[in-house]
Amino acid sequence: MISFQEGKGPGAKKAAARILCLRMVVVGTQPRVWRRLLVRETMWLSRLHDSIQIAFDWFDYQTHLFAMDDLRFGNPVKRDDLVVEDDRDVTLLDLNLANRDRMTYEYLIGEGWKVEVRVEKTAAAAKGAHYPLCVAGERSGPPEDCGGLEAFHDMLSCLKEPESDLGREWLSWLGPEYDPDACDLTKINAALRKLGK
Repeated sequence: MISFQEGKGPGAKKAAARILCLRMVVVGTQPRVWRRLLVRETMWLSRLHDSIQIAFDWFDYQTHLFAMDDLRFGNPVKRDDLVVEDDRDVTLLDLNLANRDRMTYEYLIGEGWKVEVRVEKTAAAAKGAHYPLCVAGERSGPPEDCGGLEAFHDMLSCLKEPESDLGREWLSWLGPEYDPDACDLTKINAALRKLGK
């Protein structure tokens, strides 16, 4: 027998929105570059892409891909060797992300950045809170076009010697406001709020 509390009957209660606490680490960076992001479980995967771009101060110039088990989502592609489904058609809830160990996000597939995304915990949404929300992180995201992981580490070494030729060259390219050790949560969250619903 079905009670009135089940299904879509008049007495049915809407399930409370769950929040996922995601820890996102740029793979291979030393010192580690990471963010902790609170997101609604009902978030579109494409919106998570937008949030990751903001969290690491990237500009969405390149292709991206989410990978989980044998599933691939991102910029849609159908080739013999690769099938990537559209990330605008799936939510984190559709993927049952809360009950999976992890997924990866690749930006500039193959030669760019790989971000490991892990669900640390789930919780009920706080009343009046705005999501996505970046609650923690360390260090600036690798600059968009710095040349990949090895070049990023070389850049960090050069910045420790600002009077050297390479140090001056990197500083000129990055601009005076770049600080590799900074993670400005206020700036990140101001940009995340502009995403809207």
